[in-house]
Amino acid sequence: MKKHIQVVGAVIRNDHNEILCALRSSQMSLPNLWEFPGGKIELHETPSQSLVREINEELKCNIKVKQPIEKTTYEYDAIIVTLHTFEAEIVTGEPIAVEHAELRWVSVSDLDQLEWAPADIPAVEYIKKEFATP
Repeated sequence: MKKHIQVVGAVIRNDHNEILCALRSSQMSLPNLWEFPGGKIELHETPSQSLVREINEELKCNIKVKQPIEKTTYEYDAIIVTLHTFEAEIVTGEPIAVEHAELRWVSVSDLDQLEWAPADIPAVEYIKKEFATP
């Protein structure tokens, strides 16, 4: 039976309606795919607590977690991942790529130009629909 892990991802939007996207490094599983920054929910953590901790570790920023965006379960070759994405706002700090190969602010209309990790795609679809500028 495959291991099932719970993970969180932050959908961080700036004043230009751009979303912060993170490129997985070649050392990570799913190398060179884009994702929303975040990570594994640890024992005794709520998804919100986990997201605050992960963004602090991965991006050296403090965030405020806002409303949930999407919850997706995806079965990869080795594991099953349930991804909880939340809209989040940077309170202090500038994002720095600590673990990722690259961080990039991408306009909502250009999100399709990135090659996303499969579990993140439903959240991308939601963002394109809900955050699109008229």
